[in-house]
Amino acid sequence: MAASRNSLRSSLPARVAAFLATRTTPGENVCVGLSGGCDSVVLLHVLAVLGPRERLRAVHVHHGLSANADRWAAFCTDYCRGLGIDLLVERVEVDRHTGLGLEAAAREARYRAFSGSAGGLLLLGHHRGDQAETLLFNLLRGAGVAGAAGIPAERREHRLRILRPLLDVSRDEIEAYARDHRLDWVDDESNCDTALSRNFLRHRVLTVLAGRFAAAEMNLVRAAGRFAEADVLLGELARIDWQAAADGDALKLAKLRELSAPRLKNLLRFRLRQLGWHAPAAARLDEFSRQLLTAGADRHPALHLAEGSMVAGGGVLRWIARG
Repeated sequence: MAASRNSLRSSLPARVAAFLATRTTPGENVCVGLSGGCDSVVLLHVLAVLGPRERLRAVHVHHGLSANADRWAAFCTDYCRGLGIDLLVERVEVDRHTGLGLEAAAREARYRAFSGSAGGLLLLGHHRGDQAETLLFNLLRGAGVAGAAGIPAERREHRLRILRPLLDVSRDEIEAYARDHRLDWVDDESNCDTALSRNFLRHRVLTVLAGRFAAAEMNLVRAAGRFAEADVLLGELARIDWQAAADGDALKLAKLRELSAPRLKNLLRFRLRQLGWHAPAAARLDEFSRQLLTAGADRHPALHLAEGSMVAGGGVLRWIARG
C-alpha cells in the first residue's frame, strides 16, 4: 500500500501533463491562481517541473480579509521568486453587503480579479476533497443536476478558460508530494472555522462519513461525474428544443406548449445560463412554467429577475435585460 501511494504522488507531474495534453496547445501561456495554500503551491511546482517556466506565471488575490493577508502575499512573492516565475498580486475589496455571504462575495471578487489578469488560461488547485465537499454543499442547498455536478474540470468564464488538473487527486497525495519536495505553504486560519458551511462539511460531516464509509469521498466524486454527464445531456436536449422553437432571440409559445413541464423548465434554465442570468427559486420557475403552458392568448406571463425579465406576448417568449 505504501508503495502504491508513493507511485501515485511521484506520478503527479505525469498525471497533470496528461490532463493538460488534451486541453492546451503547445506554447500556450499558463497562469496559476496561487493562494499560498498547499494545493496551489503543489500545482505551481508541478507545472514548473513540467516547464517551460517562461510560459508560466501566477496570480495571487489579496482579499484583505485576514490579518495575515500581507504575510500570504509575501510568501507567494518569495515562492515564485525561488521558482523563477512571474507573480502578480491583485488587491481586491470584498463587498460584504451583497447578501451573498462572505464566502461567496470573496469568490466573486477573486474571479473578477482572475478575469482581468490571468490572460486566457487559468489553472486552479481544487482537488478531490473539494469536489466531494461541493457536491454535498450544493445538494443541501437544494441544487439541481447542474449543482450536483460539482466543480467542472474545465469551464469558461467570459474570455477566461479555467482548468483544474488536480480534481481527481486527493488532499493526502498533494500533501505527500509537498513533503517529498520539501515545499512550504501557508494555512488560512478561516479554513478551521466551522461556522462557515463548507468548513463544517469538510471537518465535521465528511470526516464522520469517511469513518463509516471508507470510499465516501471517491464515491461522491464519482456521483458528481455522473451528474455532470446528465447535465451535458440536458444541455443537448435544450439545444434541440431551442432550435425547434426559436424565433430569432425569442421562442414561439406554441412550440413551448408542446413540451412537458420538466422539459420546458430545462429549456428556460438553459437560456438563463446562456445569458449569464441567475436562475430563480424552483417554486417561481415552476409557477412561471405553469403559466406559460396554460395562459390564454390575452394573458402575458412575466418573471422578473435581477438581470432582466422573461416576458410572454405576441406569441413569443422574450428575455429583456435591465437597462
